[in-house]
Amino acid sequence: MTEKQLSTISSRDAWQLLQDSPKALLVDVRSHMEFLFIGHPVGAINVPWIDEPDWTINPNFVREIRQLMLGGLAHTESGQNVPVMLICRSGKRSREAGELLVQQGVKNVYNIADGFEGELDDHHHRSTLGGWRFEGLPWEQC
Repeated sequence: MTEKQLSTISSRDAWQLLQDSPKALLVDVRSHMEFLFIGHPVGAINVPWIDEPDWTINPNFVREIRQLMLGGLAHTESGQNVPVMLICRSGKRSREAGELLVQQGVKNVYNIADGFEGELDDHHHRSTLGGWRFEGLPWEQC
């Protein structure tokens, strides 16, 4: 029996997977404020892992993801779970959220390792070393 495992993917590869698998889910796990004001990938659905006002882990996270997978979205024609790709600022929160999903039996889960903004550079700026925006992939903000 194969051990359940969270897969890792780059933002560029995640974009390609979205093109190849139109039913794939792209979930932005950052706070509502980050999602709205910093921006997010086009087509991403916001399900915060940690959010204001208390900045605690969302106790309904797994349930909310499973709800997104319902209604014909959960499986491909071959019966496999659709890809569920998680993104945050730099890949850390999305990794934690993805590990919980895998522990709870969700299959085909990917962590977008470079995140939306990537890691900090030497000047403490983001989006200069990697990430969705750095790669020039489609994004929007309010």
